[in-house]
Formats: sequence, structure tokens, C-alpha cells
Amino acid sequence: MNALHPVLDAAIALLLLVSAFFLLVGALGMLRFRDFFQRLHAPTKASTLGVGGVLIASMLLGAATGRFGVHELLITLFIFITAPVSANLLAKAALHLKVESGAGQPEKRADSAEAQP
Repeated sequence: MNALHPVLDAAIALLLLVSAFFLLVGALGMLRFRDFFQRLHAPTKASTLGVGGVLIASMLLGAATGRFGVHELLITLFIFITAPVSANLLAKAALHLKVESGAGQPEKRADSAEAQP
């Protein structure tokens, strides 16, 4: 394998590091968040930004080595389209099934208009 340009190496490494960060944050969000609606947010962002960044880094490496393929581009587009749509459908199904949310209702403040006579 031929040595790549140092700037291209740095760009690919940076994309992989940023992607790994988003995937780690998404995994921690799945562990930390309490209920379904909060947990729904973490994997959609992790898959879109994390996996998308890895695939873009793979496209850059393939283009630099002369093996540019359309596979990575198609996978990236598929993930960018399906992750938000599937999250939306899961949220609608949970609302339809009346899944409890841990967010609760906002507390009323004492200085609100309802508290005054």
C-alpha cells in the first residue's frame, strides 16, 4: 500500500476520532437515560453522525488509494434517511401505546398568573 498524503491521513484520522466520540456518547446515552423517549434520541444521533463519519472516512481512503466505491456512499445515504424516519415511527408508536415518560410535567411557579387572586 502506498503512503498517503499526511493531510489526508490527518483528515481520515480526525473523522474516525470524531465518529468514535459520537458512538461512545450514544452508547453512554443508552445506559444513562431513564425512559424510552430519552433513550430514543441517543442511538439515532450516534448512528447518523458516528457511522456516517466512519463511512465518509472509508470513502476518502478508498478514493485516495484508487479504489473508490459507491458502496460507502449508498450506506451513508441509507443511514441518513432511515435513522430519523425509524426514530419518528418508534416515537409515534410509543405515544400511541401511551408509554410513560420520565420527564414529567413542569412544576407551576408560585409567581405565575394562576397563583394570583
